[in-house]
Amino acid sequence: MRDIEGSQLPGRRALLAGAGVTCAAMLAGCSTHDASNGGSTPSAAGAATSAAGAATSAAGAATSAAGSAPPAGALATTSQIPDGGGKIIDGVNIVITQPQTGSFRAFTAICTHQGCIVSRVSNGTIDCPCHGSKYSIKDGSVVQGPAPSPLAAIAIKVEGTSIFQG
Repeated sequence: MRDIEGSQLPGRRALLAGAGVTCAAMLAGCSTHDASNGGSTPSAAGAATSAAGAATSAAGAATSAAGSAPPAGALATTSQIPDGGGKIIDGVNIVITQPQTGSFRAFTAICTHQGCIVSRVSNGTIDCPCHGSKYSIKDGSVVQGPAPSPLAAIAIKVEGTSIFQG
């Protein structure tokens, strides 16, 4: 495609591909989980890593100071999920909570407001860093908006001390 003076302009496909990559990076980069401090910080590097395919971080994210690494295929071990709290599982966008001792729940880690990834589990809520939405660790219901709906539940099963999706 050429403009009036004959210089080369990018094609439609190139523009759409660039827009898609930018959008993916923005959505994936809302936050990244930092297992070393149990928290989360906004990060441009995290956006690039997530957009490039952070699935490779799933194995590394399974290791935690709170417990030993889960066996292959497991999301976490029961010792990694604090009683009355929870853990965000990087790479799969799942948050697992333990609202009562021995009772585990799992939800999508994607905020229902604008698709940001929740960043922490604290004081009985799952918190989104983007606009302040908070969800209950018991059932994923909205405790504080602007989120319009609860986090979707994800089926998990506990086998021994391992937690698996399904």
